[in-house]
Amino acid sequence: MVLTPVPGKPHTSLARVLEDLGEVLLESIADGRNARQLLGGVVIHDPLDESELPARAVVLGVGVHDPDEVVRLLHELGGCGAAALVVRAPFASTPQIRQAATTSGVALLGLARGASWTQVAAMLRTLLAEEDVGDVSPQTLGGMPSGDLFALANAVAALLDAPVTIEDRSSRVLAFSGRQDEADQSRVETILGRQVPERFTRALQRNGVFERLYRDNVPVYVEPESQGTEGVMPRVAHAVRAGDEVLGSIWAAVHGPLTEERTQAFVDASKLVALHMLRLRAGADVERRLRADLVSTALEGGAAAPEAIARLGLLGQPAIVLAMGLLGGSTGEPSPEEDLRRIADRQRIADALAMHLSAVQPRSAVALVGEFAYGIVPMPGNQADCGDRSLRIASTFLERTGQRVAAAIGIGPLALDGSGLRRSREGADRALRVLLTNGGPRRVATVEEVHIDALMLELTDLAAARGDLVAGPVARLLDYDTQHQSQLVHTLRCWLDAFGDVVAASAMAFVHPNTFRYRLRRVAEVGEMDLTNPGERFAAMVQLRLLAGGMAPAAGARPAARNEG
Repeated sequence: MVLTPVPGKPHTSLARVLEDLGEVLLESIADGRNARQLLGGVVIHDPLDESELPARAVVLGVGVHDPDEVVRLLHELGGCGAAALVVRAPFASTPQIRQAATTSGVALLGLARGASWTQVAAMLRTLLAEEDVGDVSPQTLGGMPSGDLFALANAVAALLDAPVTIEDRSSRVLAFSGRQDEADQSRVETILGRQVPERFTRALQRNGVFERLYRDNVPVYVEPESQGTEGVMPRVAHAVRAGDEVLGSIWAAVHGPLTEERTQAFVDASKLVALHMLRLRAGADVERRLRADLVSTALEGGAAAPEAIARLGLLGQPAIVLAMGLLGGSTGEPSPEEDLRRIADRQRIADALAMHLSAVQPRSAVALVGEFAYGIVPMPGNQADCGDRSLRIASTFLERTGQRVAAAIGIGPLALDGSGLRRSREGADRALRVLLTNGGPRRVATVEEVHIDALMLELTDLAAARGDLVAGPVARLLDYDTQHQSQLVHTLRCWLDAFGDVVAASAMAFVHPNTFRYRLRRVAEVGEMDLTNPGERFAAMVQLRLLAGGMAPAAGARPAARNEG
């Protein structure tokens, strides 16, 4: 066997490898013994070599197809302490294979059709050495600095003798070569905006260019008329694939169709671009996940928090926690497309928040934890105005992001040191919940500003947990409204909201003041309540707020809508 060494200390389990690469390169065929143990290296299987395996190795079974051979190899690898065997998919599992995986403790994985063994080996090397993320030590893929798409773009441009761009699936420019001045004005516009202008993408979509690009495995020649504008050069584009997944595309501005030699060079170059794009994505995912783990640990408190805070560079610094969530979620069960879009929106706006906070305070730490993004923002200097500063930071960020992805930010109290971060996070969560629940134009709030609203939501939670129902005067009014289709609860709500001003309350209820006075007398009679008693008025106000928050009415009654009339 030929060992592919992994530099640095491994920090990744098989479960995490499947989570990171499962939708792109790998699939689980048969489970082993323990997917949570840390992996120790990547090995390429060679039947003519009996080299010693590192503990918990992932073995790449290049050329292994026969089920009997897989069963034999699983048992052999189990005796060597290996963690997983990777074979080319599709590969049908059999009872004998599943039994061998269980007995040997070696998981059997399938490599996606179309993906190369070089790709999976490089990705596993990345994931098995988290300390390698961000490392400036020289690494190369195909003779190019690992992840340097700009160097790769220049190399492809030299092969094709044409300026090129490397773009993602959304036509965002990831990298571009030199000699762009030899192209047309549309290419210049694309480079300056780091995004293909929408009028061009619409024309390409309308003329079926993207469909051909993502369907065919050969470069697509795009005539000027297919680009929807005059005065542009032809393009040659080729999709960048990892297995069956399209990662992006390479676009060359040319004077005419490519020769056969350059076409083949273009195809070969796209495979190398795929490897670099996967390396970048896997590295970014590992780094993002590591930071998320540190931020989450720091915010949770406990014995591991001080080390996480120290690794984030926040030890001994006063800080404030921001909690950000998306507004306007679907009221029902979201469709898969909506769910994926919100996941992408959450990650995109979390990355934008990280960039914004790093410019404001370089030591800030941001991570997406579950559905919410959390930012730990150091607050050096005068602590008296830290609340105003945090409001200004959050408001400025949301103003810059605009309304395309609407978000809200809750701000916790100042934590004087790391031990107070958990309390600051809890305060930020409470403030954010108020903003997300109550709606309205407000998008930023400190927990001090929405303290009472937060208490009311928590009181609603308590009532729901205990199964409490609305009782007393409000329950009697609800029951009367249900039986007689009247508006007594709405009348009481309008009167309380207007501080007893009958004229203002009648305008809110859209009735004449005399009619409102009659309804108010019926409220007192039916509800058996003394409207002059401040205690009864307060109790009614609290119950109406709980009803609006979702507290269950008494049996047979219906909750009154705030705006019914």
